[in-house]
Amino acid sequence: MTQEDPRILELRAMREKARQGGGAERIATQHKKGKLTARERIELLLDPNTFNELEPYITHQGDELGLAAQQYLGDGVITGYGQIDGRTVYLYAQDFTIYGGTLSEMQSHKICRVMDLALRNGVPCIGLIDSGGARIQEGVKSLGGYAEIFRRNAQYSGVIPQISLMLGPCAGGAAYSPALTDLIIMVEKHSYMFLTGPEVIKTVTGEVIDPENLGGADVHMAVSGTAHLAADSESSALSLCRRVLGYLPSNNVENPPFTPSADDPLRMDDSLNTIVPLDPATPYSMHEVVARIVDRDSFLEVQSSWARNAIVGLARIGGHSVGIVAQEPRVMAGVMDIDSSDKITRFVRMCDCFNVPLVTFVDSPGFLPGVDQEHRGIIRHGAKVLYAYSEATVPKISVITRKAYGGAYVVMSSKYLGTDVNYAWPSAEIAVLGAEGAANILFKKQIESAPDPSAERKRLADDYRARFNNPYHAAATGYVDDIIEPRETRPKIIAALGALRDKYAPAPPRKHGNIPV
Repeated sequence: MTQEDPRILELRAMREKARQGGGAERIATQHKKGKLTARERIELLLDPNTFNELEPYITHQGDELGLAAQQYLGDGVITGYGQIDGRTVYLYAQDFTIYGGTLSEMQSHKICRVMDLALRNGVPCIGLIDSGGARIQEGVKSLGGYAEIFRRNAQYSGVIPQISLMLGPCAGGAAYSPALTDLIIMVEKHSYMFLTGPEVIKTVTGEVIDPENLGGADVHMAVSGTAHLAADSESSALSLCRRVLGYLPSNNVENPPFTPSADDPLRMDDSLNTIVPLDPATPYSMHEVVARIVDRDSFLEVQSSWARNAIVGLARIGGHSVGIVAQEPRVMAGVMDIDSSDKITRFVRMCDCFNVPLVTFVDSPGFLPGVDQEHRGIIRHGAKVLYAYSEATVPKISVITRKAYGGAYVVMSSKYLGTDVNYAWPSAEIAVLGAEGAANILFKKQIESAPDPSAERKRLADDYRARFNNPYHAAATGYVDDIIEPRETRPKIIAALGALRDKYAPAPPRKHGNIPV
């Protein structure tokens, strides 16, 4: 029997040492917290047996504060490439069992390496983040390492999809990298993000708060709007990442994947014809409208708990990947405000980056009035929506389901912002403002001098509504392309997407625009 080459045996031993990360005891501690290890996460994320690791033997350099006494292969991050649904992705997974996943100079080198390779090959880059932040022992080297990552996040934005999965803590400057990526997915009760932790806040401001209430998934999904998707477990979050990538192309010069659908493209849902109440003050569910139009079970809502008066998400219509933007009449009557403007703007720009057509459903009475909104810059935030839709060159289709008043009509993918196809339902009301408000302004003296001002106001408002607040007035002057039965919406949108598949709308040469951030 031939004796095995000792060099091969040494290689196998080194591989096993690298696979052990911080060692069996620390792996057990990770499991006791209900968390997976970095390698277990990679196995769940990628197609089976497709992961190829890069630079597994790198260790930290130097001996600041005795670091040389404990050197671990990989230096707290696993990097490499694999496949998701047969498509190549590059990724990195921070290993909390090694120095708490803290970022060092060499860890940054490894992360930047896979980011560069992802860009060169035009494929998505995914970060599995579980880190205590910068490695304090390395001082400015770790800070410089973060800066290298941030610069790449910014420069590669809009070129390849970048997704961050928050699977543990993300403290300090480490939170900036996820914030620069396209989508952030968090795990409820297990992941959190903040710039300054509870102890620092207590020392500086005297406020007492725990990590979950400071920067947990619920906070970033519902209060800050920083996170885009959340899951109740790590495995669900990883599955969610796989699903999201199914809607996006690998890079900015490809079209999104087409997925043949069993849902009939000519399907008409008769219930849509009665979904909008006759009373314009009565709410209805825009979520239900969307669900009945898109391919069945294909809608993936993004930022569902934040700025709930607006709806954004990815879906498929006739197998085409689309971005859905809408108002929710059940929340604040679908009014536009600062948060909903930011939510819509960012989503529209992400879709435009990656050639995902935009389908907009409009039902908004306008922008939210009030001193607080004005002082906080509703003009500036509303202008972001205008900017995003005007700049977007992807196919754009809009459907006005009911109210489209004033500025809210203009900013929500109106025809002369460059929208390709504009439909209106018979229930659409397109005007500068509602009938009652218009009557109060236009006929103020007439109403005040009438024997019964209330009855006169109602009569004039009804007359104004009949003359102006209907889709036919807008259609007569070309502001909508067609008035359709609600049940026809799905086949109409699918036909429009097919007609616009080869749309070409080059932007004028420039370095970049100056969006009113």
